[in-house]
Parts: sequence; structure tokens; C-alpha cells
Amino acid sequence: MISIFGICAACLVGIGLYGIIVDPHPLRKLLAFNILGGGIFLFFGAVARRGAAAGMAADPVPQALIITGIVVAFSATALGIMIFLKFLEQSGKASLREEEPQEGADS
Repeated sequence: MISIFGICAACLVGIGLYGIIVDPHPLRKLLAFNILGGGIFLFFGAVARRGAAAGMAADPVPQALIITGIVVAFSATALGIMIFLKFLEQSGKASLREEEPQEGADS
């Protein structure tokens, strides 16, 4: 059962990294960052559960780190959305990709 959580966590981290690297749209990058964070939180939880399942006393530190990470990720997401809205207001475009001049426009 623990390995299923580990595999799901690895998939989420992979999907998040792919989205951050490939997609130029800032909101999609922010969503990919949140998916990546969710995978890391799931991995942390699976590792903490594995120690408790081995007969050791339950350690509250990983749970506290996960809860703190969720709060920090939420505030970072809010900050990222605010920065994106300011960027959209200043530049008038929603993508980080440079626009290429069209060849047929000059003639």
C-alpha cells in the first residue's frame, strides 16, 4: 500500500516538473508548481506512514512539516497570482513567450 503512494507521488512530481519546464503560460506554470508540491507532500506522508507502520511511535514532525508546507504553498500561489495579474496589467499579454513578427505583415 505504501508503494502505491510512492508511485503516485513520483507521478505527480514528474507531471509538475514537465509542466514547469515545457509550458510558457504563467498560470499553467503555477498550477504545475502546485502539482509538484502535492507530490512532494504525498511522498513525505508516505515516508512518515512507513515509519509508523514499522512499529515505531508515530512522529508528529513530518505531519507538522506537511501542514506548514501546505500553508506556504497556498501563500506562494496567492503571491504568484498577484504577480501574474500585475504582469498582465503592465504588458497586456498572458504569455512569457516572445511574439514573432509575421512575415506577411510588411508587404
